[in-house]
Amino acid sequence: MKRIVFILGFLFFYQGLFAQGFFNRERIINLENFDKKRWSWGYYLGMNFYDFQFQYELNRDEIESERNMGFNIGLIGNLRLNDYIDLRLEPGIVFANRNLNFPGFDERRFSFREVEANYIHVPLLLKFSTKRLNNFKPFVVGGVAVAHNLSSNEDNPSDNSAGQFRMKDWSTFLEVGFGIDFYLDYFKFSPSIRGVFGMTDEIVPDNNPNSPWTGNISRMETRGVFLNLTFQ
Repeated sequence: MKRIVFILGFLFFYQGLFAQGFFNRERIINLENFDKKRWSWGYYLGMNFYDFQFQYELNRDEIESERNMGFNIGLIGNLRLNDYIDLRLEPGIVFANRNLNFPGFDERRFSFREVEANYIHVPLLLKFSTKRLNNFKPFVVGGVAVAHNLSSNEDNPSDNSAGQFRMKDWSTFLEVGFGIDFYLDYFKFSPSIRGVFGMTDEIVPDNNPNSPWTGNISRMETRGVFLNLTFQ
């Protein structure tokens, strides 16, 4: 994961330098008045890599969290505030999957839990852009999001003793990222990378306070990376 983030960051940085050099020559400007519109709309497709960050009551063997690739899809509503700042609402659906391996068990049916999370994910973001460089414009984005986990099992009376790992229905996130707007002939295409940092404790403890699964967890938060392709 760190290697993917490093490579994408290098490519975006290199593309910015390349745009300032080679593309400063006079070229045909695509969608010249696109960013002058008060409102604009679009959609995004992408993939995600979600993980958990645990805090523990006691210093014991840690839970192993295995991230898997998931998918995102959603809509974009963009409000232009000025030439360099936009306010964006990006409601979408996030399909995420993580595997947990709990220490202290000899049998996999007790130690392994597959955690599926299908979020209705609604971020409110500020997008800060540089000056447009011909048909390119780098940007950074940041904000907060609220999410409803449709697979949470929060109200399920069964817990890990019956094979059910439970999470809370609602959670909040901090999101920060960067990308580049590419102005093509008929639409604006924007690849971006974004970090997602949970601000809510998402664990629902087992009914037994001394549970071997959740008894030593004081807090569980989501961490993730989004790789999005945006079309406007």
